[in-house]
Amino acid sequence: MRERWGLGRDMQRHSIGGRGVQSLCAVLVVLLSACAPRPGGETLTVVPADGSARSLAITVASTRGRDAQSGHYTDDRARGLNYERFTIAIPPNHEASKIEWPDEDPDPSRSFAVTARDPLRGLDIRRSGRARQDVMVFVHGYNQTFPESLFRLAQVAADGHLPEQPILFAWPSAGTVVGYVADKDAAAYSRDELVAMLGTLAADPDVGEITLFGHSMGGWLVAEALRQLRLSGQDEVIARLSDVVLAAPDIDVDVFRKQIEVIGPLDPPMAILVAPDDRALRISAGLAGARPRIGRTNASTPAVQALAKRYGVLLVDISAIGAVDGTHHNRFASLVQLMPEGGDRLAEARAQVGAFILDPVSATLVALSR
Repeated sequence: MRERWGLGRDMQRHSIGGRGVQSLCAVLVVLLSACAPRPGGETLTVVPADGSARSLAITVASTRGRDAQSGHYTDDRARGLNYERFTIAIPPNHEASKIEWPDEDPDPSRSFAVTARDPLRGLDIRRSGRARQDVMVFVHGYNQTFPESLFRLAQVAADGHLPEQPILFAWPSAGTVVGYVADKDAAAYSRDELVAMLGTLAADPDVGEITLFGHSMGGWLVAEALRQLRLSGQDEVIARLSDVVLAAPDIDVDVFRKQIEVIGPLDPPMAILVAPDDRALRISAGLAGARPRIGRTNASTPAVQALAKRYGVLLVDISAIGAVDGTHHNRFASLVQLMPEGGDRLAEARAQVGAFILDPVSATLVALSR
């Protein structure tokens, strides 16, 4: 299966022998340098709002535990979901795809900042006037602190001018490069809660369209949740999903094949955003015994194009989008910049299946097969 997806030989080349070890070590250095220093809970200290900053609200549903004294979210595993609404200020000097972290104390005029925190008993979805409220559920990936996942969603919502209410499903990532196995366990621990939350959203009469977006290991968690919904006969929940997107999914190729065979075709098709030069997924593949990941699929391979059509998915190579950092793993943060002007053209392509390359200049998908 690895050979058929056009990844097996490439992964073997980077995972065995001295040259392969050197390659993995070099990428690991990039990953380590990209994540230091890391923001802590103090980044989320509530500060007064500033009139020059744009504000947006994010609803959080988290399986992270909370420190009893500080209230900070930790990597402990909660016995249920913690709910909270954060009001985030986006500074006037904000640059697209970036997060302006505070140097010391948060300042809404210069950095991302939290201006309000409100505990909730549930998701508390509110209608926008008389219309039902559309939502976007974001499931973050491996090696993420809570502030990083919260502010990344805020950046995406701000840059994309998203009309949906953003919901962060925050699972207890250890927030460290060496925590890969712990993160996989934490994601699996959170699967039932994600399934339950999707069921709640699907049944809520105030909720309109539901977009489900999983990044990296969060893509694995999303696929597992969909598989569990299908196996448990909750087809009506899946039918309520208006869009499912997996960005740089950290999923073993063979595991994904088993997942998608159970999930079946979606309407519109599941979108999978890939990049063969994803350095973070090269590392995760090496950690998994040279098992290639779907997020590094080579979309130009005829076998991959055929399999994308066979399984009814929209596979898109987004390598042409500039990398946000040295990992080449977070391009989705730049992709949303195309939405305000090119959103209609991309939406028209959502019904297609097969393999495509994204042209960021024209905001169109170029088919790789006929």
